[in-house]
Amino acid sequence: MTGYLTTHVLDTAQGCPAAGLKITLYRIEGETRAQLAEMQTNDDGRTDTPILPQDKFSTGTYELVFQAGEYLRSSGQAKVEPLFLDQIPIRFGISDAHAHYHVPLLLSAFGYSTYRGS
Repeated sequence: MTGYLTTHVLDTAQGCPAAGLKITLYRIEGETRAQLAEMQTNDDGRTDTPILPQDKFSTGTYELVFQAGEYLRSSGQAKVEPLFLDQIPIRFGISDAHAHYHVPLLLSAFGYSTYRGS
C-alpha cells in the first residue's frame, strides 16, 4: 500500500475543530517550492480527502501553510492588526513511501503546536 498525507486543525482556544481554514501543500526541492494542493477544513477540522493522496504520494520534503489569520478573523479571535499569527508554515519530511503521515495543527491566536500524528 502506498502512503498518504492528512491534516487536522483544532482551535485550542475555543475547544473545537477549526472549520473553514484554508491549507496549501507545497513540495520543496532545493530552492523550488511547487504547490500541489489547496484545500479547506470541513466542520470536523479535517480536509474531505487526503491532502496528498496515494496516487501522488512520494518521499521528500513538504510544507503545509495554514491560513490561520483568515480563520482567526472569521471566528472573532483577531482583535488587533497585524495579527500575531497569520500564515503558519510547517515544513516536514516524508521518508517512508508506504506510511500514513498525519500533520495536525493545534491553534490559538497566540500560539500553535504540531506533531506527527496517526
